[in-house]
Amino acid sequence: MTQKETVRRILQFIRVYRIQVVLSLILAAVSVFLSLYIPILFGDMIDCIVSPQHVNWSLMGINGRRIFVLIIGYAVSTWTMNVINNHIAYQVVKDMRDQVMEKIQCLPLSYLDQRETGDLVQRVIGDIDQISDGLLLGFTQLFTGVLTIFATLVFMLVKSVLITIFVVVCTPLSFAVARFIASRSYRMFRLQTQTRGRQTGLIDEMIGHQKVVQAFDHQDRASAAFASLNDELHAYSWRAVFYSSLTNPCTRFVNGIIYAGVLVFGARQILAHALTIGGLSVLLNYSNQYMKPFNDISSVISELQNALACAARVFELLDARPESTDPAAELSDVKGDIAVCDVNFSYDRNKPLLRHINVHANAGRKIALVGPTGCGKTTLINLLMRFYDVDAGSIRIDGMDIRDVSRASLRRSFGMVLQETWIRQGTVRENITLGKPDAADEEIYAAARAAHSYEFIRRLPDGLDTVLYADSLSQGQKQLLCITRVMLVHPPMLILDEATSSIDTRTEVLVQKAFDALMKGRTAFVVAHRLSTIQNADWILVMKDGQIIEQGTHASLLAEHGFYAQLYNSQFQA
Repeated sequence: MTQKETVRRILQFIRVYRIQVVLSLILAAVSVFLSLYIPILFGDMIDCIVSPQHVNWSLMGINGRRIFVLIIGYAVSTWTMNVINNHIAYQVVKDMRDQVMEKIQCLPLSYLDQRETGDLVQRVIGDIDQISDGLLLGFTQLFTGVLTIFATLVFMLVKSVLITIFVVVCTPLSFAVARFIASRSYRMFRLQTQTRGRQTGLIDEMIGHQKVVQAFDHQDRASAAFASLNDELHAYSWRAVFYSSLTNPCTRFVNGIIYAGVLVFGARQILAHALTIGGLSVLLNYSNQYMKPFNDISSVISELQNALACAARVFELLDARPESTDPAAELSDVKGDIAVCDVNFSYDRNKPLLRHINVHANAGRKIALVGPTGCGKTTLINLLMRFYDVDAGSIRIDGMDIRDVSRASLRRSFGMVLQETWIRQGTVRENITLGKPDAADEEIYAAARAAHSYEFIRRLPDGLDTVLYADSLSQGQKQLLCITRVMLVHPPMLILDEATSSIDTRTEVLVQKAFDALMKGRTAFVVAHRLSTIQNADWILVMKDGQIIEQGTHASLLAEHGFYAQLYNSQFQA
């Protein structure tokens, strides 16, 4: 995305607050007019001093009082303008962050799976904060700066046409210097923000999995990887700041030449009686006023360039293709008859994964999926939940293609317990009622007893109101809470993906009985590596290399002495 496109997109967010923008412009015009009119009064006061014996004290007093009133007016208008500008900047950033968060919620899992979590977090938080800083500087410097430039030229023309022409002719030189440096600093800031995103991703990985890092003595390599990224970030940051820091001294040098030129031309006009001393002081003041916006803008050019680079990354996320359009049809009165018809799927088009998968699960049946790691069991579960869409074939529930119903109604019909637990920072009640926020405490306790989590919940300091953090519970307790979450909802269909993998053997037996009661009359897909837990399944699908190579009951598969029998027997060999 080019700088011009990025600025256009930012202006689309600002357009919502056009009334405040207009008010800010009006106040900027007032403050600029007052700041430019005050030097005229000072010049008149200087001209009141003809000689030590001839001073027009009455006129000086009148001009002094006018200056005092104008200074107060300038201060009030500038303060009000800054308050409005802050409001606009923070509201725009708030709207942008809301849109980014909403966008993430509707992005396909394929997009999120292919990007580092830390980089996405950096865009939502760090990059948008940089945009906020850039917007504040843009509003406070740009509005008043542009108005000051044009208004100063008008005031200067009234005093001296010749000096005004000289200043205007020299202006492009200052512009050329700033543009030359800005074009190079933007590229460096772009690389800086990209590297910062990668660094945030690495930090997120290392801190989030510090136990694994220490267990495998990976600290030195992790530190080396971070140091490499840090050096890279330092290099880009140094170059970006170096280029941007050249802008201010270079433009000040050009402005100093302009100031000296105004002084020389003005002195000659005084000798020719075409200008007064007070008039020259006004022109010199205007020369500074005219060049000040260029100095201000150049002094914050690094922040503006950084903000534009960050905005480009945010807009790249906002422009990501969302999930396909959700149909309006709802999946209701679900009986649980599931048919997987000749399904093909792959994460990478060049590497086929699932091939010609055919499964028919009658309502109320318990289907077990077994097979070695990477054979496609969890992928089939992802397709059932429509986290991904099939490449070919179809999946039907009660005769309806799941692509013809809304994702929300489809996922409400499933209860899902994964091997990887997810407990949000919040109370126990908030974690259990994720799928049923209005559940009463009696319902929660009933679900907890069924999932055998009631005892440890009761022992917590505040019971259901205990606030949970990352290490508040053991892995097994987290898994029990996830199971309780499903028990509370009572969905018509269940997916259990290694749901008891983190639970001790004794508790697993109890939970398995609870699952058996929960699955009675419900269609269930169970993924398990411990084959002893799925012996009572109605039908077992044996997968290998993305295909179903065997299927049947536990007894019939053992009788075939095939791949399933090898897997089963290997778990009980001495």
